[in-house]
Amino acid sequence: MVHAVREPGRAAIGTWSGGRFLRYGETVAEERLEGLLRPGDGIDTLLTADTYGQGEADALLGRALAGVARDSYSLVGAVGHDFYEGERDGPRGFPRFTDPRLRGEGAYAAYLRMAAEQSLERLAVDSFDLLLLHNPDRIGYSSEAVWDGMVALREAGLAGQIGIAPGPANGFTLDLIACLERFGERIDWAMIILNPFEPWPGELCLDAAARHGVKVITRVVDYGGLFWGDLRPGMELAKGDHRAFRPEGWIEAGLEKLERLATIRERTGLSSMHLACQWNLAHPAVECVVPTLIQEAGPEARPIEQKRAELAALASENPLSDANVAEIRAIGDNAGCMALKGASPEHKGDERPDRWGLTEELTEVGARWGIDPDLDLAVTH
Repeated sequence: MVHAVREPGRAAIGTWSGGRFLRYGETVAEERLEGLLRPGDGIDTLLTADTYGQGEADALLGRALAGVARDSYSLVGAVGHDFYEGERDGPRGFPRFTDPRLRGEGAYAAYLRMAAEQSLERLAVDSFDLLLLHNPDRIGYSSEAVWDGMVALREAGLAGQIGIAPGPANGFTLDLIACLERFGERIDWAMIILNPFEPWPGELCLDAAARHGVKVITRVVDYGGLFWGDLRPGMELAKGDHRAFRPEGWIEAGLEKLERLATIRERTGLSSMHLACQWNLAHPAVECVVPTLIQEAGPEARPIEQKRAELAALASENPLSDANVAEIRAIGDNAGCMALKGASPEHKGDERPDRWGLTEELTEVGARWGIDPDLDLAVTH
């Protein structure tokens, strides 16, 4: 039965929450995660990606959606990592489907259709409201054949809307902007990393998204869980926690910044998490926030169910003024704090799936948007 496309809501939950498929905090039981993901009680938008657990996240979300009216929630999927024919490369995961070792551009559309259909079968639904191209390589951003294939999924009714999800790391700034310039008329949504303590480089893409009518979902809104309020100085994260990539002392530095936001929180009546969400949503292009619901280790940690209820209570009216937004950005300014992924003036050597050299074309893209790669996209500290 065909249903009307339901736009992603103001707040959403992804299957990476709960630690089962991406190791954030403690891994919760499947039944508990199903309950977290089941639509209702103020949350009606769910995100998944076929590569999480090589389809297991899709299947678990499908169980959570069983018996729920299809027109009562928005379902966002993501495809792009080929775990069907590709071999896992350790922590780098599975190759992108555009890897020349797997197929040429003439086979892109067939792969995308197969991956979308397989994901939908695991979810036990007929279509996505939105389907994202997940973590593309350089080819994914620039290939006409890739976006012809994505459009074909929309035309076939497998997805009501289509979009792009750069990542998982920060970066891909010029690649995304160039993609929007070239294919913006076809693209409905983009998903980027953005939060008050990581305004850079995500904010650099937002004007291009707005100009091309592309709506934005923002993830990592919680800044590694800090805005949920149950990280403490010196606390030990769960074994194998995905946040191990963050620099030593990031919790303590973040808590110090959070304390500097106390006056704004008191003045607006916002919790730390709601402040982070509303700061993101204050940007014109941003329509949806997807924090990670993390079950931290230890008896004093907040239950993820409590965090879900807090997210669901996010107000539709934004109390932050332009001055608030600017003040928060200044406190959280992280420009130059890390090496970025995607096209980079600092990249040397062979092209990698997540990093490649800067081209003259992308330098010109930057110039059109007031971005100097050597100044605005370089690590400085």
